[in-house]
Amino acid sequence: MLASSMIVLAGCTPTTGSASPAAGTATTATTASTATACAARVETGSLPDWADAGFSGDARVPHVFGAKGDIVAVLFAHPLRQVRKDGSNNKILWVARAATTSPDPTAPATLVITARLDGTDTRVTREVAGGPGPSIIDLPEAGCWRLDLRWSGHTDTMDLVYAP
Repeated sequence: MLASSMIVLAGCTPTTGSASPAAGTATTATTASTATACAARVETGSLPDWADAGFSGDARVPHVFGAKGDIVAVLFAHPLRQVRKDGSNNKILWVARAATTSPDPTAPATLVITARLDGTDTRVTREVAGGPGPSIIDLPEAGCWRLDLRWSGHTDTMDLVYAP
């Protein structure tokens, strides 16, 4: 357990900054003064078969798997940035592993992302209407963000890094 803690500490350290959240998204934020590291594991190999629909050939794009492996964030903008000065945006395609049955068929399909800036009390909420799919996810500060993901009765977590 101690060795894995050392690897996590080699991850990322958040920095400070500010930007306006994406229009139409809910935001709540408070900040603490201490920062710790988290592990965002961006992979560049092929997407798994269940996540490569719509891609042609060998789909090699930067992506991050959820901790349970039930969702993948395909990063069309890598690295993700707090402020994008080149006119591009933080486009993420969320692809959920197909499930034969929903754990809760009455749960809303909307993908709800609760993001916490690692080492702080800063929290924001973003929603992707209709569930996992294409999105623009802007976060208010650079650093390593821990995401709690909820959709259609499913949950998963992942870390994403936003550069300044």
